[in-house]
Amino acid sequence: MEHFVVSARKYRPQTFKDVVGQQAITNTLLNAIEHNHLAQALLFTGPRGVGKTTCARILAKMINSEGSVSDDEDFAFNIFELDAASNNSVDDIRSLTDQVRIPPQVGKYKVYIIDEVHMLSQSAFNAFLKTLEEPPKHCIFILATTEKHKIIPTILSRCQIFDFKRITVKDAKEYLKYIAKEQGVTADDDALHIIAQKADGAMRDALSIFDRVVSFSGKNLTRQAVTENLNVLDYETYFTSTDLILNNKIPELLIQFNETLSKGFDGHHYMAGLASHFRDLLVSKTPQTLDLLEVGEQTKLKYLEQAKSASQEFLLEGIRLANDCDLKYKSSKNQRLLIELCLMQLASITFDGEKKNTKHYIIPPSYFKNKGITPIPVTLPQTNQDQVSESVSPPTAEKNIQNHGLKESELSSENSIVSEPPKIILNKEVKRSSGLSLSSIRAKKEFQIKQMDVVINEEDLPKEDFTEKQLIDCWKAFIKILQDEGKHNLASILSIDIPKVNGTTIHLEFPNFTNKVELERQQYDLLSFIRKSLNNFDINLSITVNEEKEKQYAYTAKEKYNKLKEKNPHIESLRKTFDLDI
Repeated sequence: MEHFVVSARKYRPQTFKDVVGQQAITNTLLNAIEHNHLAQALLFTGPRGVGKTTCARILAKMINSEGSVSDDEDFAFNIFELDAASNNSVDDIRSLTDQVRIPPQVGKYKVYIIDEVHMLSQSAFNAFLKTLEEPPKHCIFILATTEKHKIIPTILSRCQIFDFKRITVKDAKEYLKYIAKEQGVTADDDALHIIAQKADGAMRDALSIFDRVVSFSGKNLTRQAVTENLNVLDYETYFTSTDLILNNKIPELLIQFNETLSKGFDGHHYMAGLASHFRDLLVSKTPQTLDLLEVGEQTKLKYLEQAKSASQEFLLEGIRLANDCDLKYKSSKNQRLLIELCLMQLASITFDGEKKNTKHYIIPPSYFKNKGITPIPVTLPQTNQDQVSESVSPPTAEKNIQNHGLKESELSSENSIVSEPPKIILNKEVKRSSGLSLSSIRAKKEFQIKQMDVVINEEDLPKEDFTEKQLIDCWKAFIKILQDEGKHNLASILSIDIPKVNGTTIHLEFPNFTNKVELERQQYDLLSFIRKSLNNFDINLSITVNEEKEKQYAYTAKEKYNKLKEKNPHIESLRKTFDLDI
């Protein structure tokens, strides 16, 4: 059986032209050799598997061969490699400095390659300082490390530093395509792209993964075989998830997520990949940013197709929700529930449910009579029907007519059809419930809102002009009604700010969000009263929160005490009697 050599060793570059993705560094080293401008101490730093040791060996051979490598020349006896991970003591460095003094027998230079130099101990670094600063003219040191921050500054200041970058996915894929051609392997473009992405910028890792996948699938390398062997989430998983999200199919989406977990994938990895998928879709929507999409040609076409059905607003909101889930994942006690909740929120972004009308109107029966519209019988829920039936009695309709100031002549015309008050169809089997139960209160509230949410043509509603003074008088009258009814909380909220009018919009400014939420919950009665009083059904509310005003309402303990003392001067006597602190 022939000895197998892994691709990372078999295809190790022998010249600078073969080095992948480090053109800037290789060109710099070639020019330095050509112009005799090479430093005596070099530091190669960067991630794993990007070519640091390889470049050091190529440079060591080229130094003695005067810029060109010949096959018939061997300067291996002038190149010394030292693994600092296992030779990190002071004695090892002293032995090295003793060897440095001896000049080379053949060639001009002795080259010392110290790999993983950050593993040297503090004492070894200190023993190496003098030799590194003033080495003999026939000696060149090449240090290589993946963790430059662990090397002491005095060493760094004596070296010429070369920072190796990660191998891009495009460069790694092109080199893998060359390796596959050399080995007679037929490989899909998407398959090589997944291997290059999985390598995370390390060419050595990419070649190791390539050997592993070739051992699994043989001479035909497909995308499905690569994803199955590497146990990575395929692009198809995220394309399917996005389609389900866009179509608001929450049950199918949760089932797909469960299948993903059953295959052994981590939920955190799934959400991070989904956020990246949304980012790639966003990039695909603009031709200028299409180059940022690092996928194969076939997959790129799928991204372009799906990007047409996803709006930019949806993708931005989806990325925000996915990233928020990503941040909360580690601190969550129920991580699966967190992801499922996020998926349901994503699938609800584009959901077109029943949209509530922001404008609420109370329409007098006279309007329907003048239009010849027959009232539609209302079928009420079984709960709390006795209470609701009282709220739609005929006297209420007459009262609404009087409030709107409509004349009796407007109620009749030759073509009009006079309709009876709305009829209530009650079910025979009435399920009674307590008047104080949550269901009965909710049913009554929903019915009252339904009475107000009658949408008609806005142009046919009364829109009489009114002044700001008339609005303020009407505002104060409503506050007085609330006080008489014992609703002091809402009355005090309405008294905080004087309403200002801009067209038909009433602007209010509150010191905190609590006041705003409370008024928005009970704005229907207020708008109903104002619209009927001013005979303008186009009036609406605009509520804002002023943080500076909120600070004005935040009193200190001393200010609160002074306020209380103004209302009751005897408090000061009480404080002095019992020697109380404020």
